[in-house]
Amino acid sequence: MLCSDIHSALEPILARYDREQIVVVYDRNLESYSEAVLQHSGLSAKRSYSIAVSETAKSLATVQQIWDFFFAQGLTRRALVIAIGGGVLTDMVGFAAATYKRGIDYVNIPTTLLAMIDASSGGKTGINYHGLKNSIGAFAQPVETLIWPGWLKTLPAKEFLSGFGELIKTGLIDEGLQVTGDRLWDQLLQYDLDRMDIEELTPLIAQGIAVKERIVAADPKEEGLRKVLNFGHTFGHALEEVTGDGLQVTGAMPHGYAVVYGLIAELYLSVIKLGCPKEPLQQLTQIMLHYYGKPQCKCSEREQLIRLMQQDKKNERAAEINCTLIRSVGEPVINQVITPDEANEAFDYLFSL
Repeated sequence: MLCSDIHSALEPILARYDREQIVVVYDRNLESYSEAVLQHSGLSAKRSYSIAVSETAKSLATVQQIWDFFFAQGLTRRALVIAIGGGVLTDMVGFAAATYKRGIDYVNIPTTLLAMIDASSGGKTGINYHGLKNSIGAFAQPVETLIWPGWLKTLPAKEFLSGFGELIKTGLIDEGLQVTGDRLWDQLLQYDLDRMDIEELTPLIAQGIAVKERIVAADPKEEGLRKVLNFGHTFGHALEEVTGDGLQVTGAMPHGYAVVYGLIAELYLSVIKLGCPKEPLQQLTQIMLHYYGKPQCKCSEREQLIRLMQQDKKNERAAEINCTLIRSVGEPVINQVITPDEANEAFDYLFSL
């Protein structure tokens, strides 16, 4: 839920738990804020654990460290974990909580736009494994996700744009679930990314979250409808993984940038395979060129990109490439199997821009 004060929103949740069974796991860059949460909640500093967050650290080794912390604190199955950080942190803490003693409660406090729009809600948790993003994980819904837009006022422009990429995806698949007014896609086209006004963005965040939550409520374990949320991600994850060299190199393509590039590739396929109007592809292409820049990819990486797409966890069968495409804005179509030749054609379009 959106809130104007994290402490006030958190207190009624904490009241349901024994204070000795509440711990905080946070991004090491947010130490001062995490200390404030501990102090305001009446928790000892010993009840917290910090993590140096990176895609490399999104691993089983880090989750083992979190489990060790849980055991050292004597947490029972009636415990509560508060996760403070971006999507990498909330994914890992959620997975650790989902698997510790077969599941304990957790609360997410996302601190980036990307985490607010995507990672912190929906109950998907996990880690990277064998060079593949989020290939090990579990569905485990948080008790609550507390979203304070004030975090975004100090967010670097690149991280802001990364989060906006996921909001763009939500606007393209919005099936008329908008809260008020015009459809989300039209509102996003009107939003001034040069100004990055947080007050103007807040209702769009609320609308994007509402779209996702209603989809997840209808299909919590991605057996059908929820697959629409994967739009842009088959191509996007492959690009993200290639630029990260198996997720080991600092400076890999930000997730939201990869999603924008993946959306363009999959919009192209939507046009040629499903007859989607060209206008959304043209509109997003202009946004990409103006704000995100062109994706960089070597010709020698094409085979690796196809191979990664064939290994994607979303595939129904081994070695296939499974995408969500759209017939038009707000009309997504799941389980669209594409050939390697079609994938290469989409990459040709993307890299030629």
